[in-house]
Amino acid sequence: MSDIPTVAVTDLPDDALILDVREPDEWAAGHAPNAIHIPLGDIPARLDELPPTDASLPVICRSGGRSGRAVQWLVQQGFDVCNVDRGMRGWAEADKPVVTDNGQEPQVL
Repeated sequence: MSDIPTVAVTDLPDDALILDVREPDEWAAGHAPNAIHIPLGDIPARLDELPPTDASLPVICRSGGRSGRAVQWLVQQGFDVCNVDRGMRGWAEADKPVVTDNGQEPQVL
């Protein structure tokens, strides 16, 4: 997977616009504040929901595997995206903010 564009968590601002491709239960448990949630399996049907950006759109999952597959496919479709190295686990370990939409204590599943 070395040919997949990748970005380090530490190179992203805390309020970065990110595409989160995890499953709904993982998203509900905790996500980056400005993330957009489109589960991996839904991406082909929801391409119109990807935001226009001036820079490469970071894609994240729990550890980088699913987001790596998403990035690989999206690049083939002509999108400017990059995989977030180490995923949400790396995000949380770097003390980046993690939020929930339900007011519960956030966690990374």
